[in-house]
Amino acid sequence: MRAIILAGGKGVRLAPLTDVIPKPLVPIGGMPVMEIVIRQLKANGFRHITLAVGYLSELIKAYFQDGSRWGVKIDYSFEAEPLGTAGPLGLIDGLNETFLVMNADILTDMDYYELICYHRQHGCVATIGAFERQVRIDLGVVKHLLGADLPVGFRPFSGYWLDIGRHEDYSQAAEEFEQLREKLRV
Repeated sequence: MRAIILAGGKGVRLAPLTDVIPKPLVPIGGMPVMEIVIRQLKANGFRHITLAVGYLSELIKAYFQDGSRWGVKIDYSFEAEPLGTAGPLGLIDGLNETFLVMNADILTDMDYYELICYHRQHGCVATIGAFERQVRIDLGVVKHLLGADLPVGFRPFSGYWLDIGRHEDYSQAAEEFEQLREKLRV
């Protein structure tokens, strides 16, 4: 199975930390947050991972290389200028089969394999696995996914979910990680 990890943003909400290190490389429990994600993907049966990179991509490439250290194949898609959340998908070849798209900075115990199975069982063109959380959103909310009359699935998730994009959440992740290590399968 294949996964695409969106890792091209500047991580401005974590500045000044992200002025010198890309957000996917910020450490949690002694390893970059994206390494945690890659380990989880491997545990869920994913063997091909494409990292959609942009900001400070050379540091990400230097750390993850070809993925052999984790027993997965890693390749890269580079966005020369920011393309938005889903924009990098248009640059990636070979997305003919079912694949997972996710952010590089999410700590969760979601079963990604189960999400793929749910998607396939329901025959949707896309399925969103989402955790409900009340937050103030500075960027906006998705109202419509597709203009065509195609089925989009929604799979609610109620397990552990933490986006480490803000300083408070990053601190929380660092504090909770050791207790969560087994639950996160890392």
